Amino acid sequence: MARPIVLVVLGTRPEVIKLAPVIHALAERRDLVVRLCVTAQHRQMLDQMLRNFRLKPDFDLDLMQRDQDLNAFSARALPALQEVIRGVRPRFLLVQGDTTTAFIAALAAFYERVPVGHVEAGLRSFDRFNPYPEEMNRLLIARLSALHFAPTAIARANLLAEGVPPDAIIQTGNTIVDALQWCAAHRPERQSPVLRQALAALGPRHKAVLATTHRRENLGRPLESLCGAFKKLLEKYRELHLFYPVHMNPRVRSTVGRLMRHPRAHLLPTLDYFDLIHLLRRCHFVLTDSGGLQEEAPSLGKPVIILRKVTERPEAVDAGVARLAGTDPAAIIEIASQLMDDQGFHGSMARGTGIYGDGRASLRIVESLRHAFGLAHCRADDYRQAQP
Repeated sequence: MARPIVLVVLGTRPEVIKLAPVIHALAERRDLVVRLCVTAQHRQMLDQMLRNFRLKPDFDLDLMQRDQDLNAFSARALPALQEVIRGVRPRFLLVQGDTTTAFIAALAAFYERVPVGHVEAGLRSFDRFNPYPEEMNRLLIARLSALHFAPTAIARANLLAEGVPPDAIIQTGNTIVDALQWCAAHRPERQSPVLRQALAALGPRHKAVLATTHRRENLGRPLESLCGAFKKLLEKYRELHLFYPVHMNPRVRSTVGRLMRHPRAHLLPTLDYFDLIHLLRRCHFVLTDSGGLQEEAPSLGKPVIILRKVTERPEAVDAGVARLAGTDPAAIIEIASQLMDDQGFHGSMARGTGIYGDGRASLRIVESLRHAFGLAHCRADDYRQAQP
């Protein structure tokens, strides 16, 4: 009997980070075959992460074009993914999160009657334009999926409220914790020359702050407001050094390059994952509109100021280790000043809470797939049952 094939489709940097542990776990099972297809929705950042996590695609669609929009990318991706699915004939197709790649791959699989497994299912902001287009993407993927791998109890509850059958949901924990553990086990001895040179500016009394911005809804005036808040913090605290990996989006690079000229603002290229995690471990707190960093920072005991109006990851806010500030400079400066001035306040937010999992999410996903194929007598215990 032929071994079942699991086709994993991804296209962006965050998808690599969160699916790499799952791909490695699938590859270790002798009764399964894993195939990896990349759309290259984000070419350079994708390739960097593939190298970091030692992944080699079986299919590279290379669909990215300069200044691409979502409609044009989707129109190229759907027939290309249909051809791959027809050629591979997988028993299951696996996607992660809420990218356009994930949605189009799920749609192509549905058209070919291939069941879809959705990693990091059930996240909701309840605002279809925040984040855009991710909130709508994940709603649509949920309608197309056969198995929903929910990272948290809140995500599971969201799916149940939408009518997803309970036996189609497996609460796994978040694979970001698995990725952090993989990174810790495989990290190189040294940082890249770029990061090493930037960190050389830090003295014993300095405090490093990590900032990242890339959300579409924050482009333009919101990003200008964020840069203004960052500069005011640098002017207020002479011991503060801002480390700012600048996203490759030309609109982000143009605004940040124009507005963030300051001797203690270290504008960095997009960092590989090892460098990013090293910088995250060194920082005092994080300023970000990223979804992934809202999970990575609390997992490493770093306070987070979320530069968005709403978040689909309320667990960290509910636990008191993250604060929503939006793009209002006054709110950002107020929270950041408390983190700089009040050691007790900082300590209350710098708790490694374990709210996003125990590092075994990938194993739960793989064992659930094996059960779906009839290769395991029972489905893997979900994260609720794994709690002490």
